[in-house]
Amino acid sequence: MNWMLVKTIGLLVLSNCFMTFAWYGHLKNLNNKPWVIAALISWGIALFEYLIQVPANRIGHVGGLSLAQLKILQEVITLSVFVPFSLFYMKESLRWNYLWAALCMAGAVYFIFKK
Repeated sequence: MNWMLVKTIGLLVLSNCFMTFAWYGHLKNLNNKPWVIAALISWGIALFEYLIQVPANRIGHVGGLSLAQLKILQEVITLSVFVPFSLFYMKESLRWNYLWAALCMAGAVYFIFKK
């Protein structure tokens, strides 16, 4: 097992949790506040996301992942974090589009990691 890859994925999952809340959490929690308040709070949350995401990408790159592989990995993790956030936190309904998007992302992972 490539521990740098495991560490990279773990940190990217954690950073995506912060990112998802920074980008979308205000839609549920701060609807009655001015947008500038939501932006400042989101910016504060995003700081923690960057403090995790930057080391994750450095570890992955040192561990042998290409820039393209890091990007596709990031997108798959983003979708993997976003769907449960959307369903359970934001109370959105599950749609077929999520399945089709996941299949497209699985194809992207296959092709970007194919030797």
